[in-house]
Amino acid sequence: MAKIGRNDPCFCGSGKKFKRCCLGTNANAPARTALPSVKIEVEKIQENASAKKAAVLALGVFVLFSTTSGDAWLLEVTEMDAIQVAQGGEKLAVQIEENPETIEINWTHKFDVKNKKFILTSYKDKSEEIREDYPVHTILSTVKKIRSRIPPELISTIHLDNDEEPQAQAG
Repeated sequence: MAKIGRNDPCFCGSGKKFKRCCLGTNANAPARTALPSVKIEVEKIQENASAKKAAVLALGVFVLFSTTSGDAWLLEVTEMDAIQVAQGGEKLAVQIEENPETIEINWTHKFDVKNKKFILTSYKDKSEEIREDYPVHTILSTVKKIRSRIPPELISTIHLDNDEEPQAQAG
């Protein structure tokens, strides 16, 4: 399960540490807009998938996309993790635990983009799927844009070690 903690880059995309950006608000400070919610954005991209509407959205270290075939995915760009959130226009149940300090997601796949193909590798059985009809150019440019905003020294701190099954490294 991946976690975003206090010292990780803020998922709002500012490039600041979470604790210095969106973590808390001072009671004397002017009211701030609500923090972006991964759960809410997943619900929005699932609605797009149900309507068979293509969309790509960046949210901090995450990319969400839907296709005209009704598929939708949530991607995490530092470790290239992925989880499918809709398939064929049907919403899929996704376990996301979110609080002001952390976001936990049970990733199911690794993703990569090679030769204009979206490649998924399952953590469960290491099987590989190639999706040639996904918007690879837009996904790749969004991933590169997000990664360019995150200082290299912070990228390695986004995922915390835990006692769960080790996951494959991006390659």
